[in-house]
Amino acid sequence: MKQHELYVRNGQNWEWDRIPILEEDSFRQEILRECSHGARLVNLFAYPEGSGNIRIFSMLGRDHEGKLRLLSMRIPIKKGCFQSLTPELPQAHLFEREIAEQFAITPVGHPWLKPVRYHQNYCDAPDLWPAVSSRSIPGVYPFYRVDGEEVHEVAVGPVHAGIIEPGHFRFQCHGEEILNLEIQLGYQHRGIEKMMENVSMERSVLLAESIAGDTVIGHAMAYCHLIESLSDCEISPRAEAIRAIALELERLSNHIGDLGALSTDIGFLPPAAYFGRLRGEFLNLLMELSGNRYGRSLCRVGGVLFDLDQEMIKDFQKRLLVARKDLKEICDLFFTKSSVLSRLEGTGIVSNKIAKELGLVGPTARASSCGLDVRTDYAFGLYRFHHIPISTVLSADVYARALMRRLESQRSIEFILEILNQIPDGDLQIKSAALKPKHMALSMVEGWRGEIVHVAITDAHSRITRYKMKDPSFNNWMGLSMAVRGAQISDFPLCNKSFNLSYAGHDL
Repeated sequence: MKQHELYVRNGQNWEWDRIPILEEDSFRQEILRECSHGARLVNLFAYPEGSGNIRIFSMLGRDHEGKLRLLSMRIPIKKGCFQSLTPELPQAHLFEREIAEQFAITPVGHPWLKPVRYHQNYCDAPDLWPAVSSRSIPGVYPFYRVDGEEVHEVAVGPVHAGIIEPGHFRFQCHGEEILNLEIQLGYQHRGIEKMMENVSMERSVLLAESIAGDTVIGHAMAYCHLIESLSDCEISPRAEAIRAIALELERLSNHIGDLGALSTDIGFLPPAAYFGRLRGEFLNLLMELSGNRYGRSLCRVGGVLFDLDQEMIKDFQKRLLVARKDLKEICDLFFTKSSVLSRLEGTGIVSNKIAKELGLVGPTARASSCGLDVRTDYAFGLYRFHHIPISTVLSADVYARALMRRLESQRSIEFILEILNQIPDGDLQIKSAALKPKHMALSMVEGWRGEIVHVAITDAHSRITRYKMKDPSFNNWMGLSMAVRGAQISDFPLCNKSFNLSYAGHDL
């Protein structure tokens, strides 16, 4: 290994002074070289290092090797800029926009530089977009425009009917054809990353559970895994098993819910009703495990708070076997109707090439034949010993994204049944030690939407001074924009449901 190389694995921690610092040009060229040889940009974020410097970190995933290469560079705050990676590496575009917004540093040459969210920067410096960030001057956000005869705009949101979070969708159309869709989020930026640095461990796990309301287990696991890594806390196999069961129940409830939403969108109401009932069954199982239908108060640092006794295990097995049978029957009805297939097939295609260029993750990426899955590539917890087969689909359309949900639901049920048949012994929760000083740690979890990434940095007094989290929606929103390009505007609701991305998980 060369002196300027550091490779890390999921759940690992390492000393702060081991992180290589490269010159700006070398940093940029190393990232581009790695990505040209099959790596991808898992994370790119900044940290106020002190002494008038901003440190920028890059985590490059070598998925086939199960490890990440860590690089960094220093940018003097007075300089206030660095050369953008985005023109050569499109998957960097949102990371760089986020850095610009958080630290008022300009990625020079970025082709799409505009706000990601609405908040003041962390450096008490002049914002790069003061009019936009202040919210005091409406209508100044630099939306993309298409000029020409018969070109028109359709604006949706940010206020939506129902209970979903605010988000603005602006369509540039020629007749019914979508030429471009621009998605602007960030209206309810909550500042969770900054709060994680200033609250106790007892409260920070509650914040982690609140990152995205439908991904409570995924984000809570990522947080607990991270803190356990920083304190060298190894939880018991039983606690690992209960966490994995909860994570797969969360995956099941959301995937089944999405299939029901797709059924509703195409007007096929019988399976919509049955999928809705089945989703309720998985939520009820999660409630019986944790006391909450979304899994709150289950995962805690050092393990879990609730156990499964033998009576519960038998009940879970019985209900899961019934659910497996019901799922097959409902999916057979849904996926064999010619009217369903004619609506799903060929709609909202995101090619394998575009998926890789944009760095898509999760079922969305696997539906475009990108075989990425943290449970296999960066196996964590019980997944190190019990593997779930990973499927990919070639068609990359709404049908492929629906089929991924069916396949993953079937395999999640099989996985849970396997674990329940041989659930290991061990303590539910053990006490963790103090966090290691001057360390960094990484935690990756395959949530139901895809790759969740949490990173933490501690100072000399073991206090967390930077907490960086990434929800899979951060990677995938741009994929939705590409899926509808060239499609009819009436296809948007169907495409949107096939992604079902999170506003809250994006607006951290």
